[in-house]
Amino acid sequence: MAEITAANVAKLREMTNAGMMDCKKALTEANGDMDAAVDILRKKGAASAAKKASRDAREGLIAQFIAAGGKAGVLVEVNCETDFVARNDSFRAFCDDLAKKIAADPNVNLEPDREAAVAKIGENIKIARSTRMEVNGNGLVAAYIHTGAKVGVLVEVGAGKAETTGKDEFKQLVKDITLQIAAGHPHSVSREEVSADVIAKEREIAASSDRLKGKPPQAMEKILQGVLEKFYQTYCLVDQGFVKRNSEVSVKEHVAQVGKQLGDDITIRRFVRFQVGESAA
Repeated sequence: MAEITAANVAKLREMTNAGMMDCKKALTEANGDMDAAVDILRKKGAASAAKKASRDAREGLIAQFIAAGGKAGVLVEVNCETDFVARNDSFRAFCDDLAKKIAADPNVNLEPDREAAVAKIGENIKIARSTRMEVNGNGLVAAYIHTGAKVGVLVEVGAGKAETTGKDEFKQLVKDITLQIAAGHPHSVSREEVSADVIAKEREIAASSDRLKGKPPQAMEKILQGVLEKFYQTYCLVDQGFVKRNSEVSVKEHVAQVGKQLGDDITIRRFVRFQVGESAA
């Protein structure tokens, strides 16, 4: 039997918002396995969110660089030991320079830069991860760094016509999409990208919940479809309520409306959302 520590119980509580005793019982039942304990709490209805990864204690920030014309862009997470360093202008300039170098050459060796920064700043620094996007065909790559630089977004939005990408309405749409991703924390662009394993697990968790016990099969299937629909509206970007319009329309509907206005077919092709520390979870 694995030792159930107070620290692990506290971590599970932070991940799920469940009660302390519920967390302890779930960890005991899962023999200390954090992910399994989350699933146990969700099946019992004790967990209010499907947070499988807690944020690591490490500090750092997210930086971005967009090449002229929005045809390529980079998002990078750089970790340090203290928030004092993360808020330092010199460290921020260092991170911005890394993003610029990755944009110019995705295979660039950044180890000399990292070692020089460690020597200058006096803390251990790690280039945790980076993503570089280049537009395929017509479209734009855009980035957004949220206040405090703890969350960053990089997205590629495509268009059918080259002239569309130069229009203010398209540029505003792309900017709004970056803000949506930062706020909504989606995991995929659309439900077609969600793996069968993820869907199967959501169905299993929903079917195991107390409120479905004893329901006839036909009623259960209808309820499960409703649960999955709500899941998609959180998990998938285009199914989310568009925040800028108070969620009165979905992101998909808003994109279609702008496309109709511009006489073009607009598509959200891909995105990444970085949050400091989550890559180590």
